[in-house]
Formats: sequence, C-alpha cells, structure tokens
Amino acid sequence: MMVDNLLVSGVSFGRNTIGLVLRPYETYRRIVDRGSAWELVYVGVLAMLYFSLASVVKVAAFRPFLLTKQAVVLGAAASFTYLLVVWMSWYVGQRLGSKATFKSIAVGWGYTIIPTVCWFFMTSMLYVLLPPPRTTSAAGIAFSVLFLIVSATLFFWKLTLGYLALRFGLKFDLAKILTVVGIVGPIVGIWSWGLYRLGIFKVPFL
Repeated sequence: MMVDNLLVSGVSFGRNTIGLVLRPYETYRRIVDRGSAWELVYVGVLAMLYFSLASVVKVAAFRPFLLTKQAVVLGAAASFTYLLVVWMSWYVGQRLGSKATFKSIAVGWGYTIIPTVCWFFMTSMLYVLLPPPRTTSAAGIAFSVLFLIVSATLFFWKLTLGYLALRFGLKFDLAKILTVVGIVGPIVGIWSWGLYRLGIFKVPFL
C-alpha cells in the first residue's frame, strides 16, 4: 500500500512540478483540490539532497559525523520553518473565516519549496565551481548579471507559487491574503533571524 502511494504520488509530483512552470494557476488548483500528502515526500527528498550537498560544502572535509550532524540540523530547521509557516497560515486563515483544511495548506505550501531548493542548489554549486572572490572582469560581471537574473526569476516564481498556495488553499482574495502575510510574515521573520544568529541559515529557507 505504501509503495503504491509513493508511486502514484511520484507521478503526480512530476506532473505538478512541470505544471508549475507551464501552467501554475491550473496546476495549483489541482494540487489543492486533489493533492496527496505523499507528494511531500518528494519535496523532502529534494530538500535533503540539498542539505547533504550544503553540509559537504560547509564542512569541507570528509568527516561523516559532522556531515551527518550538519545535514540533520539543516533538515530540522527547515522542517520546523515549513511547519511554522503552514500552521500559522492555516490558523490565521481560520480566524479570518477560511474553511481550509490543514492538509490543503501543507501540500500547497510544500510545492513552494521547489524554487527555494533550486536557488540554494544553484548557489551551492556555483560556490564549488566558481568560489569567491570573483573578478571584476567582463566575464565576472557577466556572471554576476546572469546570477541576478536567474535569482530574480526564481524569486518571482516563488512569490507566484506562494500567492497561489494561499489563494487556493485558503480560498481568499488578495486583501485577506495580504492580511495573512502581514500577520505571519513578522513571526517567520523573527524565527529566520534566530536561525541566522545561530549560524544555521544565512538566507531563510522558506
């Protein structure tokens, strides 16, 4: 039964991921209405692959205990951040009149992590392939411009998916969505600042 669920959700995850690029509006409606919590397994796998890579980059030595510890710390911090965002969005939404289920918010917000993982993967790989300091030559400037363009594209994609997750998950209009963000945002910001102070994430993994 579990294997069947994983296989079916794997197909759905692949189809939905492609749909988030080509038809995000239609895809998010389907994710919220028919998405399965099993699909979050694949989001978690992608995140753990990044945490493993980030641990190797940060530790910079083959020391299995430290690598495992670093990956677990990153995974735990990211998981708690995800649960905090989902629970706060659901709770505030309920107070504002939403009838959404916790599962619909959890699955919907889970897919917003894909652009986050893509950006973190990109920065880690570039750190290995083109470590700082980078030159101010024409090639260096062109690289910086390209990096900013790709980062801005992923950021816009992230904002779009976040809006759609709240739009279809909570079934709110823009005004209520902004209210939810206005309440949840500062709390998540304080939590992210705490992670930064602890040296876990320099950039919030949201």
